[in-house]
Amino acid sequence: MMQMLAAGGMPILTDGERKADTDNPKGYCEWERAKQLPQHPDYIAEAEGMAVKVISQLLLSLPNGHEYRVLFMERPLPEVLASQTEMIRRRGQGDTAAGNAALTSAFQAHLRHVRTWLKDRPGFQVLYLNYQQVLKDPVTISQQIREFLGQDLNIEAMVQQVDPALYRQRSVAAK
Repeated sequence: MMQMLAAGGMPILTDGERKADTDNPKGYCEWERAKQLPQHPDYIAEAEGMAVKVISQLLLSLPNGHEYRVLFMERPLPEVLASQTEMIRRRGQGDTAAGNAALTSAFQAHLRHVRTWLKDRPGFQVLYLNYQQVLKDPVTISQQIREFLGQDLNIEAMVQQVDPALYRQRSVAAK
């Protein structure tokens, strides 16, 4: 999504610290300071007028007093967990087999909480985007994003960033 936004002409806030790798060959487009939002919510002011990647857990740390337009990427949890498990396995960072059922349950509860929090939050507008739909119909999704953001984004350039070959961890229904 961040590559789509950048290609479309939306300024993005990224520090380039996390480089492209096997798990994400196009790069991460992340801003390390986003991880510090719970302790320093005022850091978000640096992103004014730009797109910044913020994981769902950190959305809860965003302070009032700003207008946020959130593109909330949704993907089946089994795919998210499979992707994370594969990344952890490749990096040799621990046991990946234990606790998937508990993790799935915790993620589901977290996502319900975040959705409720966003719904009642002043200053937040949210466009929920289905990951699989972005891959299937990037033109329509790019148009929806352009309208939602109110930006004159280059749809063709956004669509060119969508690479179905990178959709490696698929649920049974998506295959």
